[in-house]
Amino acid sequence: MSIFKQHIADMSAYLPPLEGRDPQAFTLLDFNERTIPVAEPILEALEAFIRSGRLQMYPSYGDITSKIADYCDVPEEQVMITNGSDQGIDLIIRSACREGDEIIIPGPSFAMYGQCARVENLKIVEPQYTREGGFPLAEVLASITPKTRLIVVANPNNPSGTLVSPEDILSIARSAPDAAVLVDECYFEYSKTTVAPYLAEQSNLVVTRTFSKTWGLPSIRLGYVLSAKENILALLNVRGPYDVNQFAVAAVQASLAQPETALEYVKEVMERSKPMLEAFLDEKGVDFWPSEANYLWSFPSDPGRVNQVLVDARILVRPKADGQGRMGLRITLGTEAQTRCLIEVLSSVL
Repeated sequence: MSIFKQHIADMSAYLPPLEGRDPQAFTLLDFNERTIPVAEPILEALEAFIRSGRLQMYPSYGDITSKIADYCDVPEEQVMITNGSDQGIDLIIRSACREGDEIIIPGPSFAMYGQCARVENLKIVEPQYTREGGFPLAEVLASITPKTRLIVVANPNNPSGTLVSPEDILSIARSAPDAAVLVDECYFEYSKTTVAPYLAEQSNLVVTRTFSKTWGLPSIRLGYVLSAKENILALLNVRGPYDVNQFAVAAVQASLAQPETALEYVKEVMERSKPMLEAFLDEKGVDFWPSEANYLWSFPSDPGRVNQVLVDARILVRPKADGQGRMGLRITLGTEAQTRCLIEVLSSVL
């Protein structure tokens, strides 16, 4: 019998399929990562830190929040760095909710929202996305009760790629003034849509972002939270003083010094690879959800067979079921060359 809270012992762990993901052996189109290595200046910054004689010291963060604030065009007081955006999500849910409170998580969506909610023993309300209707705005608004303490808006959503307009998010925030509205913008550079300009006027908005996706740094874990000053001060009371490692700060400093490297990759993905794969799937009559991110959630008639053919061709994608249990394949968009190779393999099986 576990010594810990019974509801935690009764949970299942979030275990994404990480094993065997060798970038030398496979084209990795399964985790929505950047599909090519980071730029040389980032590697140089990491090597310089290793040789700086500071590995034995606790991290000190310098002006990293100021540089992120400049990038986001918000005041520095509205920024807090975190150990990946996962930590930001966890801190926000822990800080906003008590056991038994209600949290609205439209689904299907990123598993970490539900995982963090279950750790806090919250009641989860799950209005469903649909391919035709997109984000279930009316159902979310109808689900708000006096017990609602947090509403999650993944923007764009994972796995569907569905985008929610800032106007709709503001409508939710105004309809639930006593609840936090967590807007996960981890694919912001792809969608170019944000509620960051409204943080001061709508104080229950809390935004999470990351350097994992666009910037290609998921292995060293740096995310950040954007919110009103009073919310950031409260969250800093919960986050530890050393939760973000110095490697992450060094890499992000180098990334923000040359943002065009990451943004050129975004441009290739969104303007060349994405239209190419969309046109191919249309031609083959394969359903897929409209997406404003670097992935397409597709539904071939025999997804198991398609997935196996891709694995045999050394390409990994991610099987994902919709709310009705229909299995699909979420395909990360990579470079134009990678997309051409993907289409060549798909042509043999579709």
